[in-house]
Amino acid sequence: MNYFSSDFKLGILGGGQLGKMLLFDTRKFDIQTYVLDPSNEAPCKIACDKFFKGDLMDFETVYNFGKQVDVLTFEIELVNLAALVKLEEEGLKVYPSPKTLKLIQNKGVQKDFYTEHNIPTASYGRFNNLKSLIVDILDSKTRMPFVWKCTEFGYDGNGVKVIREMADLDELPNVECIAEEMIPFKNELAVIVCRNPSGEIRTYPVVEMEFHPEANQVEYVICPARIDNIVADKARAIALSVSEKFNHVGLLAVEMFQTEDDEIIVNEVAPRPHNSGHYSIEGSYTSQFENHLRAILDLPLGNTDSKVAGIMVNLVGEEGYSGNVVYENIEKILGWNGVTPHIYGKKQTRPFRKMGHVTIVNSDIKEARRIAEDVKNTIRVIA
Repeated sequence: MNYFSSDFKLGILGGGQLGKMLLFDTRKFDIQTYVLDPSNEAPCKIACDKFFKGDLMDFETVYNFGKQVDVLTFEIELVNLAALVKLEEEGLKVYPSPKTLKLIQNKGVQKDFYTEHNIPTASYGRFNNLKSLIVDILDSKTRMPFVWKCTEFGYDGNGVKVIREMADLDELPNVECIAEEMIPFKNELAVIVCRNPSGEIRTYPVVEMEFHPEANQVEYVICPARIDNIVADKARAIALSVSEKFNHVGLLAVEMFQTEDDEIIVNEVAPRPHNSGHYSIEGSYTSQFENHLRAILDLPLGNTDSKVAGIMVNLVGEEGYSGNVVYENIEKILGWNGVTPHIYGKKQTRPFRKMGHVTIVNSDIKEARRIAEDVKNTIRVIA
């Protein structure tokens, strides 16, 4: 099929920043794009060929959108699964497949999948609601501390909380959830795996993630991870195994823990471009977004090696500020070598909302990390 400068239409469910960065590559290759998103102010709106406003969880909306395109992908997991299943049954190419998404969309189902397929993961209990979890705690079956996660609709640190005492449960919603053993770990790592329908597969280097202690959001992504080669090889091997078992097409971001004794256990996965791969726009021979596009169109995959060490800093809304966004001191960091800001196009900021990111590239990873800290301390996302 001719994808370039043709009548071919790629549909993207979700119009957020991941879609916007994917559209940079569709424009580079002159591939026609249709986007569906519930917000009229979606970041994708400025860069796609046709924009549709609609509910991603509504069957008819997603189904009717899918009937207008030749290949369908998504940049967010919270989409109507039944509509994707019907579209695929009718012959539409949907990547990643709804069969893969079904195993990932619900974190309880995802954890069960790891257990069934002998993928190393933290032990956990699965509960229909908060009340049944509380009963389990009172019966001394679930012991504190543990990590509480809602099984659906969680994102960017929302829907995850460390529970150390009963009072920590007070503000939680009465929804389906899992209680996961807290694992003492040295590092949080991630590997992005790229696979096309023909079976070609590549992995990006292992990255290391540093998290904000309160917001449970990634503050820094460091590539390459500052770990032994033996541990890195083990992480890539496990990521490949996870990818194979999910049988995905496109990108699969595999988030992992490196335990105190250098074992690798899987935390969770995302079947799409991922925050842990944003550094690749400047740092890699082929960005994660271009490789997602190549994969879903069954084109040869690009080189996933890094050209240079890279660190990504997330730009999130400052605490105490909500309203029309202002990027304070952005002109200062624009004057620094190897520093590239990406602004997502969200007009309204609020505390901890992801508003953009900054990539720092440098031949010396220590120097890159130092500059990343300066970036973090200089630029502020306020209102």
